[in-house]
Amino acid sequence: MSEETASRARDEAIHTIQRELTAFARRARSRAAELHPQLSLVAFSMLDLMAERGPVRGADLAAYFMLDKSTVSRQVGSLEKLGFIAREADPEDHRGQLLRLTPAGEQAVGEATERRRLAFLARFTDWEDADLTRLAGYLARYNEAE
Repeated sequence: MSEETASRARDEAIHTIQRELTAFARRARSRAAELHPQLSLVAFSMLDLMAERGPVRGADLAAYFMLDKSTVSRQVGSLEKLGFIAREADPEDHRGQLLRLTPAGEQAVGEATERRRLAFLARFTDWEDADLTRLAGYLARYNEAE
């Protein structure tokens, strides 16, 4: 394969990846209301992160999701109002606060996780285990890169 042909093939692959990831993101946003009708995909992503890592600071959420503090503040306010998260004093910095899941938040995350798991099971019904393993590895590798 010539260098020009390889370059063209790489460009086409990158274009396809971009198109497919955009379609994936659109689908995820459109299905967010199925997780909870009052929450955005961003808010549920924040709950997921807290379920995975435990209590976090608002600034950590902003950095992790690459959002401005005002967006995080609005999302946190919505989550608090619904009773999904609570604030507690940061034991390492008493001036700061940590956000943690409440039992209602844990239940909401658990229910949403199960609905997503079932949706993925249905979507991957015809996929072989080896293909799923490769896809999982590729996605992890992509998301680890900075």
